[in-house]
Amino acid sequence: MSSLDINQIRKDFPILEREVYGRPLVYLDNAATTQKPLSVLDAMREEYLNVNANVHRGVHYLSQQATDLHEAARERVRQFVHAEKIEEIIFTRGTTEAINLVASSFCESQMQEGDEVLVTEMEHHSNIVPWQLQAQKRGIVVKHIPITDDGYLELSTLNSQLSTKTKLICIAHVSNVLGTINPVEDIIKTAHERGIPVLVDGAQSAPHMTIDVQALDCDFFAFSGHKMYGPTGIGVLYGKEEWLEKLPPYQGGGEMIDKVTWEKTTFERLPFKFEAGTPDYVATHGLAKAIDYIESFGFEAIQQHEQELTRYCMEQLQTIPDIHIYGPQQSIAKDAVVSFNVGNIHHLDMGTLLDRLGIAVRTGHHCAQPLMDRLGISGTVRASFALYNTKEEVDALVAGIRRISQMF
Repeated sequence: MSSLDINQIRKDFPILEREVYGRPLVYLDNAATTQKPLSVLDAMREEYLNVNANVHRGVHYLSQQATDLHEAARERVRQFVHAEKIEEIIFTRGTTEAINLVASSFCESQMQEGDEVLVTEMEHHSNIVPWQLQAQKRGIVVKHIPITDDGYLELSTLNSQLSTKTKLICIAHVSNVLGTINPVEDIIKTAHERGIPVLVDGAQSAPHMTIDVQALDCDFFAFSGHKMYGPTGIGVLYGKEEWLEKLPPYQGGGEMIDKVTWEKTTFERLPFKFEAGTPDYVATHGLAKAIDYIESFGFEAIQQHEQELTRYCMEQLQTIPDIHIYGPQQSIAKDAVVSFNVGNIHHLDMGTLLDRLGIAVRTGHHCAQPLMDRLGISGTVRASFALYNTKEEVDALVAGIRRISQMF
C-alpha cells in the first residue's frame, strides 16, 4: 500500500472538492495538466502582492527581491534535475517552446541540407512539427524509430537508422498516449558512441520520477511546470553548457544582450542568452514551490502510489467486455497513463458521457496523430493519474464506462 496520506493531500487542492453536473469531480486528465496545491497558489499571490517588480534590471529593493526569488527558482530547478551548473537551466514557456528553441538554434548552426533528425513514432506533435518546420526551411530530413504493436520502440532498427547524416536524436522519455517508459539511457549511450547528441522530452516524466540529467547524460532535457503541480506558461530547457555555448540565440530583445550598437549586437552570458524579454518571474517562483511540494513526499512514494493506481485501473478495465487498452500491458512498463477504447463506441462519445458523470478524461488523438495512424485508430480515451487520485476514483471511472457501454 502507498505510504501517502491521500485524503490529507487532497485537502491541498480545493478544486477537487468541486461538483460537475451535480456529481463529485473525478479529475483524470493529469497528463494534460495537473491541479495546483495551495502552497503554489499562495506563493504566487504573495509575490504579486508584495514583491512585484521586473527582475535583473532594477537597483531598487523590490526588483532585487524579485530577482533573488527568480534566480533562487533557477537553482531549485538545477537541483531538481541534478544539473551540474545553473548556467545550464533556461526558462521557457513550456516543453513546446524548449523544443522549438533547440530546433531553431541547433538546425541553424549545426545542420545542413540533407542532415537528419531522428524522432520516434510515439512522439507528441511538439517533438515532430518543429523539426518538420526546419525541414521546410533548411531541407533537413526527419526520420522516426517505429514502434511494436504493444507500444515499445523497435530499437533493433536504431543502428541501421543512424548514419553520418544523423545530427540529433529527439525522444520522449514517456509517451503521453501509451505511457511507455522509453529506455532513454540505452539510446543516449548508443547515440554518444557515434557522437550524436540527444534531446529528451521530459514533459511526462518530470512529474512522476527522479530526473538526473548527468546520470542520463542527455544533451538537452525539456519539461513543463503545469504538468507537475506548477503554474502554466513556465517550462525549462536543460542543456549541456558546451552545447548552449555553441548555439545562437533563439529570440532577440531585452535581457539577452550584452551590448547593442547600430553595427552589431553582442549577447549575454548563459543562461540569459536564451531568455529574451521579461520572464514570468512569478511563475518561476511558483515552479520552485511545486518542486518543493513534490519533493516533500519523495518520488519513491509518488511512483509507488501512481503505479498502484495504474495497475488497478488496468485490472479493472480488463473486466469490461470488448475493451482495448493500448501500449504496454504491464503497469511496471507504464507511467500513470491508460489509453483505451471500448468496442465501436467513439472516444468522443465516451468522454462526453463520462463528463456528464463528473469524470474528466481526455479524448482524441492527444497531439500524436502519427501514433494514431500506426495504431489504425482516430483516437482514444485517456485516463491519467496524479498523486491526489484514489482507487475510488478508478472505481467511478470503471462504473461509468460499464454504464455507458450498456447504453450502446
